Amino acid sequence: MLSAVLLIPLFILALRWANWSRMREQRLINVFLFSVLVVLLFWSLRIPVMDGVSWHVSGITFLTLMWGWSFALLGGSLAVIVQTLALQEPLINVPSMILLHVVLPATLTQVVLGLTRAYLPKHFFIYTFVNAFFCGALVALAVAFGGALNLFLSDMASWKILSEQYLIYVPLMLFPEAFYNGIVMTVLISLRPQWVWSFKDEEYLQGR
Repeated sequence: MLSAVLLIPLFILALRWANWSRMREQRLINVFLFSVLVVLLFWSLRIPVMDGVSWHVSGITFLTLMWGWSFALLGGSLAVIVQTLALQEPLINVPSMILLHVVLPATLTQVVLGLTRAYLPKHFFIYTFVNAFFCGALVALAVAFGGALNLFLSDMASWKILSEQYLIYVPLMLFPEAFYNGIVMTVLISLRPQWVWSFKDEEYLQGR
């Protein structure tokens, strides 16, 4: 219930801040839906870690860099709902799943992007390595510890069990997240930079 209440103002902000004119003028709705489908594909490739807990690549970092925080929240939430229905999981878990797997990584990615723009040179390699590769690993770390904390506070597992059976594998989760988000963003800004909201040729290619 608390998760659902917290999501209400976030969805209001997302709907208000979303750049709807970009979707209309550039006709990118199909590209947006396809990117959500890619996230769902990432999530379908699950690896069991411990009883009742599995790990998968998030993909929300590339979704945020490509579309911005607002559309990442909306698209990621759509992915959570579709996955929940497909797996026939309880719908009551949807709000908490959105907070952990969508809001947290999207917000973290947006913060890293803002700090990079403010304090680092605008360069192609800085964009890809910091905003995509590094931020992808940071998101994996945050989601892993956020998930562990949620399990601990919900009395679903003790911290000892989480440390020995879940958190010990966190270092192995960082590279795949960084790699997949980094590769996707590198390909996109090389072939279709007009699809990437956070990337502008005139800003990031001037130092090449």
